[in-house]
Amino acid sequence: MINEIFDQHYKDAKIQGGSTCCPGCGGPLFWKIALQVLGANTIVYGDGPCAMCALRNIKVPHYGIHFSFVADGATGINAALRAKGREDVTLISSAGDGATADISFGKISAAAERNENMIQICVDNEAYMNTGIQKSGLTPYGAWTTTTPSGKTDNKKDIPMIIAAHKVPYVATASVAYPIDLKRKLEKAMSIKGFKFIHTIIPCPTGWRFDPAKAVEVTKLGVDSWVTPLYEVEEGVLKVSRKAEAKPVNEYLTAQGRFRRLSEEQIAYIQSEVDDKRDDLMAQDGKKIIH
Repeated sequence: MINEIFDQHYKDAKIQGGSTCCPGCGGPLFWKIALQVLGANTIVYGDGPCAMCALRNIKVPHYGIHFSFVADGATGINAALRAKGREDVTLISSAGDGATADISFGKISAAAERNENMIQICVDNEAYMNTGIQKSGLTPYGAWTTTTPSGKTDNKKDIPMIIAAHKVPYVATASVAYPIDLKRKLEKAMSIKGFKFIHTIIPCPTGWRFDPAKAVEVTKLGVDSWVTPLYEVEEGVLKVSRKAEAKPVNEYLTAQGRFRRLSEEQIAYIQSEVDDKRDDLMAQDGKKIIH
């Protein structure tokens, strides 16, 4: 009986074990959760770095190409599906933070402008992790990387709001620490025709410098401190998904070795930036912010 249960589990699961990802990587966890919603009738077109380690193990048609082809290849697949009259297939274009914010940003922006019928997912571990932990446009202020040994001096790009400014139907932020919220947002994205963008933070014990066993705990602290807030923008209307009282950002920062060089002044600056962002989101909650 037990063997039959396990056999059925592995038959039903859309991702198999034994990935080449680092221990504690949030990538396989994200795809495990996502594919429970997306189902077998899905095509995933992704870039080649860390995200591809998890993509190799998903049991749906998938492609892993170079950083610079994100959204382009998915656009071609979308055209083929359209030519065949296939409206039953969910098309995912997946990219890490470097491809999303830097190398392929122009291509993602163009796909958003055309309102291509796809779900563009940013699998954001906040640096170019697979090539040696170099900083990207989505590396947060103060974070250590091999190219910012004293800590990054610039703020992280606000990619979700940048994409929302393209007037696409749906943009959302999500977290593997809140799987029900993540599933709900994927379900909503699947129900909408046109370009959808979901930005999810993926914990990286290797680059963030924390115990792999605490991956979900650290990611949850990011949400609960409002460093990585959860919200969605549908047809230009902002809706904050989680409005709980914020924990001090220091709890999130001190849980990671990449922030260990921060001074008290830098921590205070980060807290003020987070407070301002939270206040802005709450002030605009339920309002149309993109016209």
